[in-house]
Amino acid sequence: MDNLTSKARSENMRRIRSKGMKPEIAVRKAVYQLGYRYRLHVPHLPSKPDLVFRNREKVIFVNGCFWHFHENNKCGIARMPKSNSRYWKAKLSKNRERDRKNLLALKKLGWKVLVIWECQIKKAHSLTKRITTFLG
Repeated sequence: MDNLTSKARSENMRRIRSKGMKPEIAVRKAVYQLGYRYRLHVPHLPSKPDLVFRNREKVIFVNGCFWHFHENNKCGIARMPKSNSRYWKAKLSKNRERDRKNLLALKKLGWKVLVIWECQIKKAHSLTKRITTFLG
């Protein structure tokens, strides 16, 4: 059961942003410290990737585990809400399907894609290694 009123829940959801959140900022800092330069949210690409490396034709998405429903047993962030579960199941399924379509569209255009999940950012050494290997 939801502990907030409908109005309070609506206000809370309204404040959730899609750009510039902590996980994305952490990845941007790591990439910059590694010496790579990038563009943010390039509008002409499918789904406006979080980080775009034009000369390498590579993009990085930083996905929130809840909103993109990270299906990994080790991820403690992604969970299905108990209240209004029918709505959330449909919503999160649509998000995953949209992500899948956008990744396919980018790959068809010749772009290579790396998806970094919110729960993976805590392991800085592993994150740096993945980014370096991807952009290498």
